[in-house]
Order: sequence, then structure tokens, then C-alpha cells
Amino acid sequence: MTAPKVSIVIVNWKTPELLAILLESITREDSGHESFEFLIVDNNSGDGSVEMLKTRFPYVQLTENTDNVGFSRACNQVIPAAQGQYVLLLNPDCEVTKDAISRMADYLDQNPDCGAVGPKVLNTDGTLQLACRRSFPSVKASFFRLTYLSKLFPKSAYFSEYNLTHADPDEELEVDALSGSCMMVRQDVIDRIGLLDEDIFMFGEDIDWCWRIKELGYRVVYIPQSVVYHVHGASSRFRPVGATVNLHRGMHVFYKKHLAKKYWAPFNILVYAAIWSRAILFIMVNLIRGLFVRRRGLSASESGLQKAPLNSTR
Repeated sequence: MTAPKVSIVIVNWKTPELLAILLESITREDSGHESFEFLIVDNNSGDGSVEMLKTRFPYVQLTENTDNVGFSRACNQVIPAAQGQYVLLLNPDCEVTKDAISRMADYLDQNPDCGAVGPKVLNTDGTLQLACRRSFPSVKASFFRLTYLSKLFPKSAYFSEYNLTHADPDEELEVDALSGSCMMVRQDVIDRIGLLDEDIFMFGEDIDWCWRIKELGYRVVYIPQSVVYHVHGASSRFRPVGATVNLHRGMHVFYKKHLAKKYWAPFNILVYAAIWSRAILFIMVNLIRGLFVRRRGLSASESGLQKAPLNSTR
């Protein structure tokens, strides 16, 4: 039996409909799909995802977890068993376009100095998801984002250092980091850098992996000829507070692991304080917003109940 070209690793949590759309799009749109293997981990969705996969997509290799162990740990459960020359991390809320996966594999075939490659990732409205091509986080870049200077001057290479908004999204670009929603890595590179960092539950594991890939001297490249649509945050909407905590924990782990050694301890303490202050602010804003939405919904409901008796007397 011929070994697969690409091992597609998908971690699912409560997105059965989107996962089905993704799998259908791969077999429909990618001419190389017969050379792919599908390694899917379900993080105890409890919503029919497992049954759907067994019924509609029996060819996938399914791992059923009894708990939500997070993205990094779930990927690490199956990556060591991957048989493909290349490993593709792919979120279940994505949808691929014509030969998107094969084009990434072809690029790695033709560029042995490239350790990881990522596609143009689009929102459902066709706009670019900025996370699909980034520079590594830095204190300067964070300052420009917090002060909105990066948004005020999106075409400035100096101010838009992190999200690279000055660069043409239709041109190939060597970058620091790709998006874990869709990124392809050489299996032999993974053998050298190790698996994803399980201290990162989700959010930030992709940047850490790219850092380690570049430390080996490999290039990390964004290629616009491969296009994938991504419904950002489809799973995290179920636990917005948890998602916020995980996002900022990823920031904390990455900074401590790769950047803290460059600065004095007092400065690092300020950075950690800024990260978690930002998390608390985001949580409070979301809670207030949620309360407002619930109250508005309740008011509309009460209004409807008050009108019912009046209508019934007519």
C-alpha cells in the first residue's frame, strides 16, 4: 500500500456541520485527495460529531477523547502516527478551494529549504484573515497594536510589522508565522523540532512551532495560490471566557519561552501584567456585552407577552 502524501490532522469540538462541509470540500475540490490520510480527534463534543463521522466519513481515522484536552495535546495524540510526508494542521471550520492542499504539498516538493507553508486564509466575506501571515510578537509590535498605530498606518512596514498589512496578499511572502487553522509542515522537520507545546491549550501553538522551525534554518512561507476559507472562532464561541483565557495564556507561554530572556525581570513582570490585564478587560467587556444582549432579548420577550392578551381580546 502506498504511503499517503499528506496527513491531515483535524481537532473537532462541537462543529459537526462545518466539519462535514470541510471533508466534502476536500474530496470535491482537491484532485490529490486520494493521497491524503485524515486523522481526526474529537474532544468529547457530545453533539453527534462522532456518529456523523462514522456514518458519513468512515474512511477517517478517528480518535475519541473523553474530555476536551485542547488543540495542542489532541494534535500530539495523532501526529506521531501520521504516515504522510507532510502534516497539515487544519481546523474543522475551514473550507478548501481548488487544489489548496495539493498546492501546498507541491510547494514543499519544489522548495526543500521551506519547513512550513500556509495558504491565503479568507473570512467568509472574502477578506484576508491577518493571522495567516505574521511576524513574531515583539514588544514594539504589541505597542503599535495597543495604541492602534498599526491600524492608523496599515501600509507602513514599520507600524504594521506584526500583521504585515503593508504586503500584497496576492504575492508569495516569507514570514515568521502562519495560522494553525491551516498550515503544512514537513514530517522530518517535526521529528527534529518536536510536537506542539502542550502548555498552550490553544492559540499561540502555531507561532511557537514556526519559531522552532525557523531556529533550524528553514523558511516559513505564505503562498496565495492556495486559498482556504475559515469561519474564525466557530468552536470558541461556546466558551468565550475560556477562549480569552487560553489566548492570553498562549501569549504568556510564548513570551516566557522565547522573549523573556532578552529583558530584565522587572520588565518581564510588567509584560505579564499587561497580558493578563488585557485578558481581564476583554472578559469584562464580553460579559457586559452579553448581559446587555440578554436584557434586550428579555425586554423584547416581555413586550411580546404584554401584547398577547390585548390581541387575544380582539
